[in-house]
Amino acid sequence: MSRNIGTRRLSAGLAAVALAFTAAGAATAAHATPYAPTGSSSAAAEPGLLMNYVVNTKATGFHVKRVEQAVKAAGGTVVSSYNQIGVVVAQSTNPDFRTDVKKGRNGREVQSVGATRTAAVSEGPVGSASAQLTTAKSLMAGDAGPVADPRESEQWDMQQIKADQAHNITDGSRRVLVGINDSGVDDTHPDLAPNFDARDSVNCVNNGVPDTTAGAWRPTTSSHGTHVAGTVAAARNGIGIVGVAPGVRIASVKVVNDDGFIYPEYAICGWIWAAQHHMDVTNHSYYIDPWTFWCKDDGDQGAVQESVRRAVEFATKKGVLSVAAAGNSNYDLANKTTDDSSPDDSTTVTRQIDNNCVDMPTELPGVITVASTTQTRVKSGFSNFGLNKIDVAAPGSSILSTLPGGGYGTMSGTSMASPHVTGVAALMKSAHPWWTPRDLEKALRNEADDTACPTTPDARCTGTTANNAFFGEGIADALDAVTRH
Repeated sequence: MSRNIGTRRLSAGLAAVALAFTAAGAATAAHATPYAPTGSSSAAAEPGLLMNYVVNTKATGFHVKRVEQAVKAAGGTVVSSYNQIGVVVAQSTNPDFRTDVKKGRNGREVQSVGATRTAAVSEGPVGSASAQLTTAKSLMAGDAGPVADPRESEQWDMQQIKADQAHNITDGSRRVLVGINDSGVDDTHPDLAPNFDARDSVNCVNNGVPDTTAGAWRPTTSSHGTHVAGTVAAARNGIGIVGVAPGVRIASVKVVNDDGFIYPEYAICGWIWAAQHHMDVTNHSYYIDPWTFWCKDDGDQGAVQESVRRAVEFATKKGVLSVAAAGNSNYDLANKTTDDSSPDDSTTVTRQIDNNCVDMPTELPGVITVASTTQTRVKSGFSNFGLNKIDVAAPGSSILSTLPGGGYGTMSGTSMASPHVTGVAALMKSAHPWWTPRDLEKALRNEADDTACPTTPDARCTGTTANNAFFGEGIADALDAVTRH
């Protein structure tokens, strides 16, 4: 099964642009000075590959501290600790780390532990970079008027979701901050620079440790994040195009490495950062590597699934709505049977799966799942689907948006659909600043335009006009987002 969400390998429907983002095969094996745990049976063991792990415990400083000690006793290094969710990201060359970390009094605090990938850590040992998160906000006042930008007439997608009509009422509030959790955003692009918030941007791809170095959030091998950012919030400034919410602010949360991988520790870093920086909405046009579907009954995958779930839950409680792409494999998420596309960082295998195996982040609780439509309001051929799996749909085929270096081009994928819904949510938050993520989620569903299954019968499109496998509760409606309560 080919299941490409776009940040790594977009669907074959790319129109004008070929991404420089390369698909990675097996990651390069990285070796570090071997950790030799003292007082452990693994002390004499041959060092293995450098691997990253999530270690789950109770969400308190006491329990996390005990787990940190267990990590060190097992020959590991603490990469990041998240007291808020009871997750420690660790690194070790100890091949028995999973079992050794559970030993002793401190080890009893470990609820679950799992490797975050199947290949060695390509970025090497964690350095001395601080994992401390800082909070900064930049608030600007004033909304732009509805003056057409030069290429706005080419944006059929904005007409489909009625964003052009919504802009007659508002372009969104500068108080609303949207996180572009992706491959980086070119903040020098003239259509993005007016809305870019550098102080709330970050790079999470060095073992999941936040890097706030100026410009670290910019793209290096991919134009994907810049394209997504333009759909959300390209400025109304007389240049190029206009985004769904051209009056809100955007921040780059870089979670995709140069080989195109989004490992769990990167994604977790992104959600915690978004929560601590008071973002209102975050867009996730990717799936978490190396597994297409993470299965709860697998030790590693189950532990990672729990860690990521906790990160999303924490962000949601802090007021962040997460919006995600459904995927580009024309796959029924409600009836899973096989997975033949993972792990994608080592040797791919074909395995039998069921609905206990989830696509992350799109199938996690509290995440809005977005399918893709064409200009004729039908399901894009590549778009994943599934009854009660898809929340809403939005344009995703041949979408014009921004590209690094001041350019523009079209891309296709559910990666392009998701930012439309993110923009609609940002308009909703602008109109109703007191709304919680739950309020936004409910409104996105209720205010979407009901879209029926194809008139030519398609057995895959189960459900009703009000809620079906192809469009969920309908195509997102930006006008209703700013006029209804």
